[in-house]
Amino acid sequence: MPKLITKPTAIEVPGGKEILEFVGVVNSGSAEVSVAKMTAPPNWTEPYQTPQFDEITLVLSGKVQIEHDGGVIVVHAGEAVITKAGERIRYSTLELDTEYVAICLPAFSPELVNRED
Repeated sequence: MPKLITKPTAIEVPGGKEILEFVGVVNSGSAEVSVAKMTAPPNWTEPYQTPQFDEITLVLSGKVQIEHDGGVIVVHAGEAVITKAGERIRYSTLELDTEYVAICLPAFSPELVNRED
């Protein structure tokens, strides 16, 4: 039977980024996949991480920069990128307010993200 998700759950994170989880461990009890809408201010960044999940990032507005061991990728509005489990990466925005959707397989959890200090 279809399950309607009537509202997301806000996930608290430092640095001014807003995470609204629609599907995932917190909002729907799904450990297989998570879907969240992110809103990040200009020049936001997070620590490097080596997640234990694949992540699809679909940029709705602004730009997302992804630093990885092979270089840097800038993903513009209307583009998407796939990062694989085990890759060391760091997400940031550039000079623009940015909105994007993150889909993680399996679902995002703090235990699987492996953020560096």
